[in-house]
Amino acid sequence: MGKHQSRPWIVSDELWSLIEPLLPEPGPKLVEGRPRIPDRQALCGILFVLHTGIQWEYLPQELGFGSGMTCWRRLAVWNEAGVWDALHLVLLKKLRVAKKLDWSRAVIDSSHVRAARRGPKSGPSPVDRGRPGSKHHVLTDGQGIPLAVSLTGGNRNDVTQLLPLLDKVPAVAGVVGRPRHRPDALLADRGYDHDKYRRLLWARNIRPVIAQRGTEHGSGLGIFRYVVERTIAWLHGFRRLRIRWERRDDIHEAFLGLATCLITHRHVERLC
Repeated sequence: MGKHQSRPWIVSDELWSLIEPLLPEPGPKLVEGRPRIPDRQALCGILFVLHTGIQWEYLPQELGFGSGMTCWRRLAVWNEAGVWDALHLVLLKKLRVAKKLDWSRAVIDSSHVRAARRGPKSGPSPVDRGRPGSKHHVLTDGQGIPLAVSLTGGNRNDVTQLLPLLDKVPAVAGVVGRPRHRPDALLADRGYDHDKYRRLLWARNIRPVIAQRGTEHGSGLGIFRYVVERTIAWLHGFRRLRIRWERRDDIHEAFLGLATCLITHRHVERLC
């Protein structure tokens, strides 16, 4: 994805121009007090936590991003307002206008992360049943550009998220014709090997290309499936996503959605 800037939590003018119109208007102040921290500075504080994994209460005040609680509240409000979903759609539209989205195939996979606390969308870890965990489910296009992500408990079967992830792919406009949200084919590993889901994919005019259980390794799908594994590695490059520290699932999902937008934005910068 190219060289990372030395301070990746600083919001560029180009990225801010895309985010600012999507932010909800702040409500009136009910009591007198300190001036409201500007949204751009609060976003920098959120990105600082996302990139470094630092706890909210230890966000350095000298950075000028406001308190950790202020940034936490902004993240919760913006996520509830659907800002990250809207931003992701804007970025995908830019890629489709430039004809850089590969709809010939989509690739799906998941990754387990340890949960520091039990909470909604956490469950027994498949590795250690005594510890809670969650799963990040990711669907990308043929190049690894994220189309949809979701969070579930660590004990959920991967195949149960196949159709929900496909349904989460937004309808992307940008060229003449109907907005597109369905790939031509879907590639997956053995964890998704169920005849029922193959039939459901065919019913949606999506060709299933799924490795079969009981067959020798070396199906040849790896040369196409590596892109989703790379995208998951990019997601976990954000330290806050390597372990689920949040008890509230919506806050972790907010970080997951924001990280997805940042990865998609890197593709926009590179391809458009």
